[in-house]
Amino acid sequence: MTTSKHIGDQAEQLALTHLQQAGLTVVARNFHRPGGEIDLIMLDGQTLVFVEVRYRKSAKFGSALESVNKQKQQRLIQTASAYIQQMPANYPRYRFDVVAIMPKNNSFNINWLKDAFQLN
Repeated sequence: MTTSKHIGDQAEQLALTHLQQAGLTVVARNFHRPGGEIDLIMLDGQTLVFVEVRYRKSAKFGSALESVNKQKQQRLIQTASAYIQQMPANYPRYRFDVVAIMPKNNSFNINWLKDAFQLN
C-alpha cells in the first residue's frame, strides 16, 4: 500500500536528485519548527535556498505551483527565519524555490521555479 507520506518522500527524493544534478548541495532535509516545515535546505553557490516540494497527481484542483499560496509562503518564511536565527553560518543571500512534480506517462514532470516568492 502506498501512503501519501511515501509518495511525498519519493517526490522529495526526486526533487533532491534533480537539484543536486543542477549543482546545488544539500544542507538539511525536513527542518521542523512549531507551525512549519521546510522540505529541503540547499546551497546554490553562496545562496541558501529553502525548497518547498509539491506533488500533485493531477491539476484537477490546481497545479502544484498554485498550491503554494500566500498562507503557505508566510509559514515557509517564518520557518526559514527560525532556521537562519539558530544556525551559526552566515549566508549573504537567501531565496525560496518551489519544485512541483506531477506524473507524466511513466515518468515525472519536474518544474523547478527559482526565487518563487520574496520575503514580505
